[in-house]
Amino acid sequence: MPLDFTAIDFETANSSPASACSVGLVRVRGGKVVATAGWLIQPPAGHDEFQEWNIRIHGIRPQDVRSAATWPEQFERLCAFAGADVLVAHNAGFDLNVLRRASEATGEICPPYRSLCSLQVARKTYDLDSYRLPKAAAAAGFAEFSHHDALADARACAQIVVDAAARAGAADVFALASALGLRVTDPVVSAPEHAAA
Repeated sequence: MPLDFTAIDFETANSSPASACSVGLVRVRGGKVVATAGWLIQPPAGHDEFQEWNIRIHGIRPQDVRSAATWPEQFERLCAFAGADVLVAHNAGFDLNVLRRASEATGEICPPYRSLCSLQVARKTYDLDSYRLPKAAAAAGFAEFSHHDALADARACAQIVVDAAARAGAADVFALASALGLRVTDPVVSAPEHAAA
């Protein structure tokens, strides 16, 4: 089985995990990036207030998403891009929770995605003073990217997993997880609500 997965990253408008305002997606096939996509999202109603703290982090403002697709309008596109792939994210609990909670807020049925956390992969692969995405990505040979741009973050996350798999001699995400004493997680009912790494 080849090293195939989709890396995903969300930015949120506020502390609600349902407040997705941007997504980045990177498709990896055989350990190579073959497609990327990213777009702004109007957060679901009731979760659409932009807090200053979040704006300072990612630079996305309410006016930036006024003409963007709503969560239901873009959901099929997101799912079509990801297909049945394992989703990889840096602090995967956060991003999978955004996917699930935004879907719940709008009545969409979220596919039962499996996931692998590149933060955990980085902790098992590199010896760093911090495993925040910029530091972990630099260790994987992916430096100088626009942190908190969802697509750039997803690309950095993908590079961590590709590099870690090469170092571990792992043919796919399942072999990588096994080699590092981790596991590809099955869908969960709930996840911690905390800020992205």
